[in-house]
Amino acid sequence: MIEPGWHEAQAAASLRRLLPRLEARFATQVDADDWQGYVLRLQTHFPRLFASLHRLYGQHYDFFYHLEAILASATELWHARSAELKALDALREVDPYWYQSSRVLGAMCYVDLFAGDLAGLCERIPYLRELGVNYLHLMPVYQTPAGDNDGGYAVSSYRELNPQIGTLEDLAQLASELRHQGMSLCLDFVFNHTSDEHEWARRALTGDAEYQSYYRLFPDRTLPDAYEKHLIPVFPDEHPGSFTYRNRIRKWVWTSFHNYQWDLNYENPVVFNRMLEEMLFLANQGVEILRLDAVAFVWKRLGTSCQNLPEAHIIIQAFNALVRIAAPAMVFKSEAIVHPDEVSKYIAEEECQLSYNPQLMALLWNSLATRKVRVLKHALQRRFAIPDGCAWVNYVRCHDDIGFAFSDDDVGDLGMEAGAHRRFLTEFYTGRFPGSFARGLPFQENTTTGTARISGTCASLTGLELALEQDDAVEVDLAIRRILLIHGVILSIGGIPLLYLGDEIGMLNDYGYEQDAAKIGDTRWVHRAAFDWERAEQRRDPESVPGRIYQDLLRLVQIRQQNPAFDRGETEIVDTGNDHVFGYFRTNGDHSVLVLASFSEVPQTIEGTRLRLLGLRKSVVDLVAGRTIVAARALELEPYDFMILARS
Repeated sequence: MIEPGWHEAQAAASLRRLLPRLEARFATQVDADDWQGYVLRLQTHFPRLFASLHRLYGQHYDFFYHLEAILASATELWHARSAELKALDALREVDPYWYQSSRVLGAMCYVDLFAGDLAGLCERIPYLRELGVNYLHLMPVYQTPAGDNDGGYAVSSYRELNPQIGTLEDLAQLASELRHQGMSLCLDFVFNHTSDEHEWARRALTGDAEYQSYYRLFPDRTLPDAYEKHLIPVFPDEHPGSFTYRNRIRKWVWTSFHNYQWDLNYENPVVFNRMLEEMLFLANQGVEILRLDAVAFVWKRLGTSCQNLPEAHIIIQAFNALVRIAAPAMVFKSEAIVHPDEVSKYIAEEECQLSYNPQLMALLWNSLATRKVRVLKHALQRRFAIPDGCAWVNYVRCHDDIGFAFSDDDVGDLGMEAGAHRRFLTEFYTGRFPGSFARGLPFQENTTTGTARISGTCASLTGLELALEQDDAVEVDLAIRRILLIHGVILSIGGIPLLYLGDEIGMLNDYGYEQDAAKIGDTRWVHRAAFDWERAEQRRDPESVPGRIYQDLLRLVQIRQQNPAFDRGETEIVDTGNDHVFGYFRTNGDHSVLVLASFSEVPQTIEGTRLRLLGLRKSVVDLVAGRTIVAARALELEPYDFMILARS
């Protein structure tokens, strides 16, 4: 057992020994003030870096050799960082919580589907600026296998791009142009696994023992069988089990996701160092936000599910410390589609400053289907608060499917059985439930449980596709209201709102993917259509469907960015006294607003006594509608009404 204070003492001693070696190698090559700034960050963050690495690798006899190698890699990549990016580092250190500003608005897209290639994306920056976007998340741009590549998440090289979208120079140029326009670039970092065509895997397949140690390989089924007693398959229909046999080397490879994605072996400190180098290389291309993919899976231990283990957190914390030293402009975004209680454990200034909020996404769709907000209110009162210095990334959908990742306990607390409720949601969003407005497709449907994840665009899932088919103006209006309602929540509840580009103009499902042999069977491609620029041209016509959605969404963005209550403010979930109406305060100092969101297609009422209990006066201003409301006795909400109320 390690005595209290041991890590601190050893860290201090190690730095005293290592710093002169780093100075001898690098200090004469850089400006003296620049070097002193680096040393100051190193001294600040080294103690926690040492503690994390010692917990991971302290049992290795050559631990201090690996420690020095890791530190040398970080210093070398800091040294290679451009003057412009070092200036950004300094700016971010002055305002480290820049991502909490209400002016931050995110958008995500596939480069090829949105703009053809990276050069085309540069030409589309004015569209993003018009929408108010200043944080752009691009789906994986890396080199991948020509066939199966998991939508870009089977990476063959982190330093080469898919040639169809451009070169590494094009990426650096895009990042620079975005930065000059006040926008931050976000990329995925797939760090649990690589493609089996990655150079490391290729060398492992030749029998190279060094590179075989980069992955988890087994000579027979003894250990794989022991592990699989506790593992939960990710894609059981397509890939039963978590191991794949490669007859060329006569070994079983750990493959959590697909048989062409090899899990990395982070028990090997060399792997940690090599992935650090890839991470900082991306930072030096101008990437400011790094989405850490599949964070829950990166550490394995026999007798466990090999998800959310303590070492997974320690790995991220060590990466965090190194980035704070070598590229402090970069922040991490966690992607952990696990139980809501586990999601929150990855969120911390010293781990992932940002995190997707899959619970909010799931519960927004739940509330639209049920017309009730009880579970939404109950869950967010328990779990929306996160540590200071961090922020949720809120979204209504993304490139992936919609999974109903809410807590079974939250549903059970309100008298429902979680399995039956998920079956209902599956039926509802695939359009099988009588009276459903949704037009979605099931993904990875479990015929035994009757549950599935859901594919579909926001517009098709909220009823616009069906309403347009039926040429029903009333239903079209309700569908648009649903779209604006759930986007209004993610824009106002606190955190960074993230739009999936195409939703702002109401793009519908594209069933043409079924004609592509490479996409058949993966229903997620129904919502991954090429961006419809002809439809986008209608955004300026307030009478058109795209124009109605776009113009009203733009107004919500402007309210968020201009009202002081939303700027780094606090969120308090409240009881509106109406099970159909979700409510919360946003407060920043003396500035406060009450947000009300009705999830019902029939008018709703909030009693005046409830409003007065919440501190509202008889007269308030609805910032969305731009009108003063006198609610002496009660407040009337229209179908799917979204209000932001401020004192008049």
